[in-house]
Amino acid sequence: MTNYIGELAALATAFCWSITSVSFESAGKKLGALNLNLIRLILGMIFLSIYTFITRGFILPIDASTETWKWLLLSGLVGVVIGDLLLFEAFVQIGARISMLIYASVPPISGVLAYIFLGESMTVTQIIGMFVTLTGIGIVILVRGDDKQKIKFAHPVIGILLAFGGALGQAAGYIIGKYGMSDYDAFASTQIRLLAGIFGFIIIFTIRGHWPNLIQSLKKKKGLLATTIGSFFGPFIGISLSLYAVQHVNPGVASTLISITPIILIPYVLFVKKEKVLVRELLGSLVTISGVAIMFII
Repeated sequence: MTNYIGELAALATAFCWSITSVSFESAGKKLGALNLNLIRLILGMIFLSIYTFITRGFILPIDASTETWKWLLLSGLVGVVIGDLLLFEAFVQIGARISMLIYASVPPISGVLAYIFLGESMTVTQIIGMFVTLTGIGIVILVRGDDKQKIKFAHPVIGILLAFGGALGQAAGYIIGKYGMSDYDAFASTQIRLLAGIFGFIIIFTIRGHWPNLIQSLKKKKGLLATTIGSFFGPFIGISLSLYAVQHVNPGVASTLISITPIILIPYVLFVKKEKVLVRELLGSLVTISGVAIMFII
């Protein structure tokens, strides 16, 4: 079993993302995406600090090198502040399931960014997998127009753009984080990324004069409960498990296993939200995951 510790961590991450995305979709509608982001980062930081104090003897990652701090702070600003802010706004606009499906474009986007900035080449198989992934997403978000001649979006364009923007931010933060983390503790690395996120949102709140709005949101108990649940399974467990998975298995394999989140969300949509899942959406989800698998496994 220990031979598959990385794969198991990646699968556990997928389940964490499922719980988190559902919780944050609900919380975002009650609190607002901006308030949600700062609150969930603070809660996640509290969970992580308790855990690292028990397991490492450090409340904060003071044993990290200056180089590690530098790269992980940058990773947090790009992935946690920019990427998550866009993604959580997408949750509000088009829902968690479609947002997380578009989020599955992170692996191909990561491949392109690695090629551009790190000089890492892509094989023919990886390029094919990238196009299959994007095709699967296209099956879900694009439909024929009323005149049968034109193609239109099946969901609000702003939500789709926000989700793709979130995926781009996450992919960039992912590459920077992997480079900066090296063999440093995954949970402590997550602390540094969350600290960057907290300070980033503090600056945004101050510039926009958003603090009174945040104070008002703290009175909404149901929104705070959903945020607490999402923070436990997201910034605390989910992010840390994803970094742990990357340390113990090929990043592509980890990305593929984590990308099954949209499939995990389908029973929730069917039986809890009582919404219909179209055959086209199910097919698109399977094609998307297949594309990610082709990129890194075949």
